Amino acid sequence: MRVAIAGAGAVGRSIAGELLENGHEVLLVDKAPTAISVERVPQAEWLLADACEITSLDEAALQRCNVVIAATGDDKVNLVVSLLAKTEYGVPRVVARVNNPKNEWLFNESWGVDVAVSTPRLMSALVEEAVSVGDLVRLLRFSHGDANLVELTLPPESALAGTQVGDVAWPEDTSLVTIIRGSRVLTPSPEETLEAGDELLFVAAQAREEQLEDLLSVRREGPLD
Repeated sequence: MRVAIAGAGAVGRSIAGELLENGHEVLLVDKAPTAISVERVPQAEWLLADACEITSLDEAALQRCNVVIAATGDDKVNLVVSLLAKTEYGVPRVVARVNNPKNEWLFNESWGVDVAVSTPRLMSALVEEAVSVGDLVRLLRFSHGDANLVELTLPPESALAGTQVGDVAWPEDTSLVTIIRGSRVLTPSPEETLEAGDELLFVAAQAREEQLEDLLSVRREGPLD
């Protein structure tokens, strides 16, 4: 997979390093000569250019990229890069960094953003996830389809503890993607039995989050429907 990253600061270089370790092809783009530190990520391609300029993105061959990551420290730049990547080059997946939480509402499909990553929101979510049992925690927002990555730790009093995944009538527009049980990461097969303390990760429509939380958190009498 080919990935272009706009912004070669600490964040961009860190992302590049992780992607390269996983076998991906990475291009780092930055307009500041001081940011071009090839020796720090020698396996990556580097381009000294303004990622907000069409000519620069032509040089970067953005049309060949599977993913573009707008990772600069300037929200305006990240929005412009996202919009150009999506509308001018048809990049399938655009991920954008949100620096100022007040600007988060702008990072949506209208600006070409598929996934918006807000560090303050993510840190807050991780704190909530660490201390919350039975409460739904939103970890990541996906712009297309108004879907979110959410987590809920199954409490002992949940009606679903001891129930097989395939026997649960999950809400519409909701998909259980992972079960984390201690140090194990489980693929949720229909035969897998849910246990109290399981961390359940879902991709769910925002409109279904309350219904999902009610289903998982409350012990009820009668059938699971």
